[in-house]
Amino acid sequence: MSVERADLEAKLREIQGVIEETAHGAKNTAVLAAVGVVGLLLVVYLLGRRKGKKGSARVEVYRLS
Repeated sequence: MSVERADLEAKLREIQGVIEETAHGAKNTAVLAAVGVVGLLLVVYLLGRRKGKKGSARVEVYRLS
């Protein structure tokens, strides 16, 4: 059995295609995860602001002279 140059080139192209597909999929996953984290932080921030405004006491101080 002999291995020719064309066989090696074909196998390397196949491996390169798989690597590119995997990298593309990983980039999409990373972008999706980043968008999800930003969205979650925004929701938590807005809910925290609402809770803070709703639960804060208003105290008025009068100075008697």
